[in-house]
Amino acid sequence: MFTRSITLDALHSFSENTISNHLGIEFTEIGTDHITARMPVDKRTHQPFGILHGGASVVLAETLGSIASFLCLPDPEKQHAVGLEINANHIRPAKQGFVYGTVRPIHLGRTTHIWDIKITNEENKLVCISRLTVAIVNADR
Repeated sequence: MFTRSITLDALHSFSENTISNHLGIEFTEIGTDHITARMPVDKRTHQPFGILHGGASVVLAETLGSIASFLCLPDPEKQHAVGLEINANHIRPAKQGFVYGTVRPIHLGRTTHIWDIKITNEENKLVCISRLTVAIVNADR
C-alpha cells in the first residue's frame, strides 16, 4: 500500500515544529496497511474538565491520515496530500496515560484517500473513531 518505506525516526522528523510535536504525538508502528501513534493524555491535551479534549483526538487522527496519504503518493515531488474533511465520534473519556491511534485505508483513489482512524485507551477500549478524507492535489497549487 505504501509507495515507499520509512522509519519511525523519519516519521518523527516530520513532526518537528508542528502541533503533533507540541501535543507529544509519537509514532509507534508502521505496518503493511497501517500506522499507529500514541498521544499523552495530560495538561497539553485536556479540556477544562480534566479529560481528553476532542480536538486533540482529531489532531491525532488527522496526523495519522495525512502521513499515511503522503506515504501512498506515487510522486510526492509533484503531489501533496491535504485534508478535505474529517469527522470524529467521541465514545468514552480518557483522563490520563496514553491514547493510541491506528489508521487504515478505506479508499485509495487517484484524487482522494479516505482513512479510518480508531483511537483507543491503554485498555484497548475505543475512545474515538474518526474518518478523514484527503485530497491529492498538484504540488504547484
